[in-house]
Amino acid sequence: MSFKTKITKSEIFPEVQLIQPDPWFDYRGEMWTFWENEQYLLPKGNEFKISKFTRSRKNVLRGLHGDSVTWKHITCVFGEIYLVVVDNRPDSVNYLKWDSFIISERNHLSVLVPPNFLNGHLCLSEECLFHYTQSYPKDYIDWMDQDVMKWNDERVNINWPIDNPILSRRDK
Repeated sequence: MSFKTKITKSEIFPEVQLIQPDPWFDYRGEMWTFWENEQYLLPKGNEFKISKFTRSRKNVLRGLHGDSVTWKHITCVFGEIYLVVVDNRPDSVNYLKWDSFIISERNHLSVLVPPNFLNGHLCLSEECLFHYTQSYPKDYIDWMDQDVMKWNDERVNINWPIDNPILSRRDK
């Protein structure tokens, strides 16, 4: 059984990889590859070291968060999310530009987000389960040490498909 995966780049950010597996179906269901080290190489000294899940209900918006060292591989294993990625590199020609992706349990899309990019997601379905793996070269960067940008920061002007999301204190 051979799984084929299509890897493309964000139209705005060549550093952001979109990973679209070609699932294999039979009478039992389906199977696909989420990650394959040889196919999607991280820079030397980086490897995925932690895997996290976030369950949210409809209209919950989490983010925008990130840091200067962590790679994130993001997908949605149940439901549907609107994922936004923002370039947070002040010296980049794309600084504060953003791109968005619909990720769902049906399309199996995943996004590889490099360091110095922020990401946030909005739960579009009644419930969603967001999954991400993270790399870090030395010390783990926990949530309280991340860069945070307000979800509706006027400098970025993200076109979220909601005006009044459910937010944590951190994200308001």
